[in-house]
Amino acid sequence: MRFILEFITYYACALFAGAALYVSLVEHPARMQCDTRTAATQWAPSYRRGTGMQAPLAFVALVAGFLAWLFGAPFAWFVAGLLVGAAIPYTLVVILPTNHRLQEPGRDLDSAETRALLERWGELHSVRTVLSLAALILLTGILVAR
Repeated sequence: MRFILEFITYYACALFAGAALYVSLVEHPARMQCDTRTAATQWAPSYRRGTGMQAPLAFVALVAGFLAWLFGAPFAWFVAGLLVGAAIPYTLVVILPTNHRLQEPGRDLDSAETRALLERWGELHSVRTVLSLAALILLTGILVAR
């Protein structure tokens, strides 16, 4: 059982980190090369779809990491799950206010404020990328050391 939970934790962390890294290094920078209206218009459905993928992965990493630890895995498995799982409250408390402002009815999608919000969103998202990469590096180190 422990092996299966470790596998699930690692897999969820890796998928989350890969998706977050792609958004931080590829998708959002490419979006920001567009005019502000296009970037803001593309951001909304992209974020909605990304949430549908990353929120469950963060939850699975958190729960599987905790259960792996309960089944005898080193505490680092739980720490890794916590690092990825932290994306959930971080998103709800820190990022969501920016999302709401970007999605305000009547928002001028061509405005400098919209551009600044998109830039801020990219900075905030990078925290999720760093947390998930830290978890992945931690778990990879454990696996390599075995």
